[in-house]
Amino acid sequence: MRKIAIASHNEGKIEEIKPRLSMLGYDVYTLKNFDFKTIEETGKTFKKNALIKARALKKVTNFMVLADDSGLEVEALGGKPGVYSARYSSLGTDQANNEKLLKDMADITDRSAAFKTVMVVIDEQNQEYLFEADLHGYIHTAQEGKHGFGYDPIFIPVGHYDTLACLGPKIKQKISHRKKCLDKVLTFLEDINR
Repeated sequence: MRKIAIASHNEGKIEEIKPRLSMLGYDVYTLKNFDFKTIEETGKTFKKNALIKARALKKVTNFMVLADDSGLEVEALGGKPGVYSARYSSLGTDQANNEKLLKDMADITDRSAAFKTVMVVIDEQNQEYLFEADLHGYIHTAQEGKHGFGYDPIFIPVGHYDTLACLGPKIKQKISHRKKCLDKVLTFLEDINR
Protein backbone atom coordinates (compact mmCIF):
# COMPACT_ATOMS: atom_id res chain seq x y z
CA MET A 1 0.00 0.00 0.00
CA ARG A 2 1.33 3.45 -0.91
CA LYS A 3 1.77 5.94 1.90
CA ILE A 4 0.98 9.65 1.90
CA ALA A 5 1.47 12.23 4.66
CA ILE A 6 -0.72 15.33 5.00
CA ALA A 7 1.21 18.37 6.28
CA SER A 8 -1.54 19.52 8.65
CA HIS A 9 -2.76 19.42 12.25
CA ASN A 10 -6.16 20.87 11.24
CA GLU A 11 -8.71 18.17 12.08
CA GLY A 12 -11.41 19.66 9.83
CA LYS A 13 -9.05 19.70 6.87
CA ILE A 14 -7.81 16.17 7.60
CA GLU A 15 -11.42 14.89 7.84
CA GLU A 16 -12.11 16.30 4.37
CA ILE A 17 -8.98 14.90 2.76
CA LYS A 18 -8.14 11.60 4.51
CA PRO A 19 -11.19 9.49 3.52
CA ARG A 20 -10.82 10.36 -0.15
CA LEU A 21 -7.13 9.39 -0.15
CA SER A 22 -7.94 6.17 1.73
CA MET A 23 -10.52 5.28 -0.95
CA LEU A 24 -7.69 5.42 -3.51
CA GLY A 25 -5.79 2.85 -1.45
CA TYR A 26 -3.40 5.17 0.37
CA ASP A 27 -2.28 4.67 3.96
CA VAL A 28 -2.69 8.25 5.28
CA TYR A 29 -0.51 9.94 7.90
CA THR A 30 -0.53 13.49 9.35
CA LEU A 31 1.91 15.76 11.20
CA LYS A 32 0.91 14.02 14.45
CA ASN A 33 2.56 10.82 13.22
CA PHE A 34 5.86 12.68 12.85
CA ASP A 35 5.75 14.61 16.14
CA PHE A 36 5.68 17.96 14.33
CA LYS A 37 4.56 20.89 16.47
CA THR A 38 3.95 23.54 13.80
CA ILE A 39 5.45 24.60 10.50
CA GLU A 40 6.12 28.33 10.27
CA GLU A 41 4.21 29.77 7.29
CA THR A 42 6.44 32.65 6.19
CA GLY A 43 5.45 32.78 2.51
CA LYS A 44 3.73 35.78 0.94
CA THR A 45 1.53 33.59 -1.29
CA PHE A 46 -0.59 30.47 -0.84
CA LYS A 47 1.75 28.62 -3.20
CA LYS A 48 4.85 29.50 -1.15
CA ASN A 49 3.20 28.48 2.13
CA ALA A 50 2.01 25.16 0.68
CA LEU A 51 5.54 24.48 -0.59
CA ILE A 52 7.07 25.41 2.80
CA LYS A 53 4.79 22.92 4.58
CA ALA A 54 5.27 20.13 2.03
CA ARG A 55 9.06 20.50 1.94
CA ALA A 56 9.33 20.63 5.75
CA LEU A 57 7.45 17.35 6.11
CA LYS A 58 9.28 15.75 3.18
CA LYS A 59 12.59 16.26 5.04
CA VAL A 60 11.51 13.72 7.67
CA THR A 61 9.80 11.08 5.54
CA ASN A 62 10.22 9.19 2.30
CA PHE A 63 6.41 9.00 1.90
CA MET A 64 4.55 11.02 -0.68
CA VAL A 65 3.53 14.36 0.91
CA LEU A 66 0.44 16.58 0.46
CA ALA A 67 0.21 20.15 1.77
CA ASP A 68 -2.19 22.99 1.16
CA ASP A 69 -2.67 26.63 1.93
CA SER A 70 -5.86 28.52 1.45
CA GLY A 71 -7.62 31.71 2.37
CA LEU A 72 -9.94 34.49 1.33
CA GLU A 73 -9.01 37.28 -1.08
CA VAL A 74 -11.21 40.39 -1.27
CA GLU A 75 -10.83 42.39 -4.46
CA ALA A 76 -11.53 45.85 -3.00
CA LEU A 77 -8.96 45.25 -0.24
CA GLY A 78 -6.20 44.41 -2.70
CA GLY A 79 -6.41 40.69 -2.00
CA LYS A 80 -6.51 40.93 1.80
CA PRO A 81 -6.77 39.04 4.07
CA GLY A 82 -5.01 36.54 1.75
CA VAL A 83 -2.29 34.46 3.42
CA TYR A 84 -3.22 36.18 6.71
CA SER A 85 -6.83 34.93 6.57
CA ALA A 86 -6.54 32.89 9.79
CA ARG A 87 -4.86 35.74 11.65
CA TYR A 88 -6.50 38.81 10.07
CA SER A 89 -7.60 40.28 13.40
CA SER A 90 -5.44 40.75 16.48
CA LEU A 91 -7.29 37.89 18.22
CA GLY A 92 -7.16 35.57 15.23
CA THR A 93 -10.50 33.91 16.02
CA ASP A 94 -13.16 33.28 13.38
CA GLN A 95 -15.53 35.73 15.07
CA ALA A 96 -12.92 38.49 15.38
CA ASN A 97 -11.70 37.96 11.79
CA ASN A 98 -15.25 38.20 10.44
CA GLU A 99 -15.98 41.33 12.48
CA LYS A 100 -12.77 43.03 11.26
CA LEU A 101 -13.49 42.17 7.64
CA LEU A 102 -17.08 43.45 7.85
CA LYS A 103 -15.79 46.67 9.44
CA ASP A 104 -13.12 47.07 6.72
CA MET A 105 -15.83 46.54 4.06
CA ALA A 106 -18.41 48.87 5.67
CA ASP A 107 -18.33 51.60 3.00
CA ILE A 108 -17.30 49.44 0.04
CA THR A 109 -19.82 48.60 -2.69
CA ASP A 110 -17.65 46.15 -4.70
CA ARG A 111 -17.86 43.12 -2.43
CA SER A 112 -16.28 40.58 -4.83
CA ALA A 113 -14.14 37.94 -3.15
CA ALA A 114 -12.78 34.46 -3.70
CA PHE A 115 -11.64 31.58 -1.55
CA LYS A 116 -8.37 30.19 -2.95
CA THR A 117 -6.64 26.87 -2.35
CA VAL A 118 -3.22 25.69 -3.47
CA MET A 119 -2.17 22.07 -2.93
CA VAL A 120 1.30 20.68 -3.39
CA VAL A 121 2.18 17.02 -3.81
CA ILE A 122 5.79 15.87 -3.47
CA ASP A 123 6.24 12.29 -4.62
CA GLU A 124 8.71 9.68 -3.41
CA GLN A 125 11.29 10.91 -5.95
CA ASN A 126 10.95 14.52 -4.69
CA GLN A 127 9.07 15.72 -7.78
CA GLU A 128 6.77 18.63 -6.90
CA TYR A 129 3.27 19.06 -8.38
CA LEU A 130 1.05 22.10 -7.89
CA PHE A 131 -2.77 22.31 -8.02
CA GLU A 132 -5.05 25.36 -7.60
CA ALA A 133 -8.77 26.03 -7.30
CA ASP A 134 -11.06 28.82 -6.14
CA LEU A 135 -14.62 29.65 -5.20
CA HIS A 136 -15.87 33.08 -6.27
CA GLY A 137 -18.49 35.03 -4.38
CA TYR A 138 -19.26 38.15 -2.37
CA ILE A 139 -18.83 39.43 1.16
CA HIS A 140 -22.20 39.74 2.90
CA THR A 141 -23.02 42.77 5.08
CA ALA A 142 -23.58 40.68 8.24
CA GLN A 143 -22.79 37.26 9.67
CA GLU A 144 -25.45 34.63 8.94
CA GLY A 145 -25.65 30.88 9.50
CA LYS A 146 -24.37 28.34 12.00
CA HIS A 147 -22.55 25.83 9.77
CA GLY A 148 -18.93 25.86 8.71
CA PHE A 149 -16.01 27.86 10.03
CA GLY A 150 -13.72 30.75 9.11
CA TYR A 151 -15.38 33.26 6.79
CA ASP A 152 -18.33 30.98 5.91
CA PRO A 153 -20.85 33.21 7.79
CA ILE A 154 -20.06 36.24 5.61
CA PHE A 155 -19.26 34.64 2.22
CA ILE A 156 -22.00 34.20 -0.42
CA PRO A 157 -20.89 31.98 -3.33
CA VAL A 158 -21.75 32.99 -6.89
CA GLY A 159 -25.08 31.40 -7.87
CA HIS A 160 -26.41 31.40 -4.30
CA TYR A 161 -28.28 33.87 -2.11
CA ASP A 162 -27.14 32.60 1.28
CA THR A 163 -23.77 32.44 3.02
CA LEU A 164 -21.81 29.19 3.11
CA ALA A 165 -22.70 28.97 6.81
CA CYS A 166 -26.41 28.96 5.85
CA LEU A 167 -26.02 26.60 2.88
CA GLY A 168 -24.57 23.87 5.10
CA PRO A 169 -21.95 21.15 4.70
CA LYS A 170 -23.59 19.16 1.88
CA ILE A 171 -23.61 22.11 -0.51
CA LYS A 172 -20.22 23.36 0.69
CA GLN A 173 -18.67 19.94 0.03
CA LYS A 174 -19.90 20.10 -3.57
CA ILE A 175 -18.67 23.61 -4.40
CA SER A 176 -15.76 24.42 -2.08
CA HIS A 177 -12.36 25.52 -3.31
CA ARG A 178 -10.67 22.79 -1.26
CA LYS A 179 -12.92 20.09 -2.72
CA LYS A 180 -12.24 21.28 -6.28
CA CYS A 181 -8.49 21.36 -5.64
CA LEU A 182 -8.54 17.92 -4.01
CA ASP A 183 -10.45 16.56 -7.02
CA LYS A 184 -7.51 17.64 -9.20
CA VAL A 185 -5.03 15.98 -6.83
CA LEU A 186 -7.03 12.73 -6.78
CA THR A 187 -7.24 12.65 -10.58
CA PHE A 188 -3.47 13.09 -10.70
CA LEU A 189 -2.91 10.30 -8.12
CA GLU A 190 -5.25 7.96 -10.00
CA ASP A 191 -3.30 8.62 -13.21
CA ILE A 192 0.12 7.90 -11.69
CA ASN A 193 -1.18 4.71 -10.05
CA ARG A 194 -2.43 3.19 -13.31
